[in-house]
Amino acid sequence: MKITKRFNRVIKPLKPINTSTSDSKPHTIKPKPNLNPKSKTKPRTLKQSNLYPKPTFILEKAPILGPDFYQIDALDLAPRLLGKYLKRDDVVLQITEVVEAYRSNDSACHGRVGVTPRTAPLFGPGGHAYVYLCYGMHNMLNVVADKQGIGSAVLIRSCAPVTGLETIKQRRGQDTEKPVLLTGPGKVGQALGITTDWSNQPLFTPGGLELLDGPEVTEIVVGPRVGIDYALPEHVAALWRFAIAGSPWISAPKNTLSPP
Repeated sequence: MKITKRFNRVIKPLKPINTSTSDSKPHTIKPKPNLNPKSKTKPRTLKQSNLYPKPTFILEKAPILGPDFYQIDALDLAPRLLGKYLKRDDVVLQITEVVEAYRSNDSACHGRVGVTPRTAPLFGPGGHAYVYLCYGMHNMLNVVADKQGIGSAVLIRSCAPVTGLETIKQRRGQDTEKPVLLTGPGKVGQALGITTDWSNQPLFTPGGLELLDGPEVTEIVVGPRVGIDYALPEHVAALWRFAIAGSPWISAPKNTLSPP
């Protein structure tokens, strides 16, 4: 017996039908399933945007990183800062992109000239901010590393917004949610609303500029640092720039970054 499309309308299974032929067996004719049900629709799945950090970490429970976290070489501290959070007021940024290490014996480090009124915070204990003015307009945020007197730090190059987006836009003077908002060290300083007055401020004191713990980053890319042509060749070529692999929040140049 041929089953036609009209059986789509059957809502109950039919009873067995005996064909009464000698070589046939009773069988049950079942209705075809409705291939296009109107009453049951599959919910749409919204994809997570690649522009913003995935919610894999509960920000409200993120503790402030204590002073001991910073008491290591700048080259070791740099990749550990990826994924951590910078917080000031209602603005929270995640260090999703690039940091650069500047060591005490590095010809590209400000510490090469010794202790001056400008570089004094750089020689303080790890866990403090070192903010300097670049080109007379960009406030560059560095995280001081290692013990007091060493003179090393890590430059924060780019971040992604987590909270306080409207405040960030206002401070930056840009009405956009694209990576151009925060891909660059001067942009990070502007988004946080900091100046050189914040230099030497501890990053582990509640209520100021805080550095919070964040999810562990497992895949990174590395490359040479940016804008240090004045340094010795071995320091220019050193792969001391770090970024989260696959992040869109990476400042230029991107083509110099690759897996370690």
